[in-house]
This record gives sequence, C-alpha cells and structure tokens, in this order.
Amino acid sequence: MVSEIQIAQDIWPVLNPVVFVPHDESEYQRLVAILDGLIDVVGENEDHSLASMMEVIGVLIEKYEEEHIPELMEV
Repeated sequence: MVSEIQIAQDIWPVLNPVVFVPHDESEYQRLVAILDGLIDVVGENEDHSLASMMEVIGVLIEKYEEEHIPELMEV
C-alpha cells in the first residue's frame, strides 16, 4: 500500500488540474469541458486507458449537480 501512495503522491501534481472536486460554477464548467474532451477521445470504449478517469470525472460532476443545481434535483 505504501508504494501505491508514493506513486499517487508523485503523479498527483500532474493529475490535479484534470481530476478535482469542483467547489464553484467555474470549476464545475471546467470539469464538464474536460469530460466532454474525454468523451470525444474515449467514446464508448470501456477498455480505453482513460475510461476509468472519464467515469471518475462523471461521478464528480454528478455529485456537484446533486448538491448545487436545484432543477436537476427535481427531475
């Protein structure tokens, strides 16, 4: 487990601009744009090396929408 944490620590500064929890509208919009780009690259290929990242970013967006966009909560 220590080696996995060390790897994460080493690569996190590179990933942090792409994978992050959005705290405001501008960060949310940036994350949506990143997801759109990933969708263009990955498509529906579940075996693509970025498919998991696309899924994680989708979950982060969904969480933000549930907490901050009232009209989506009513649907």
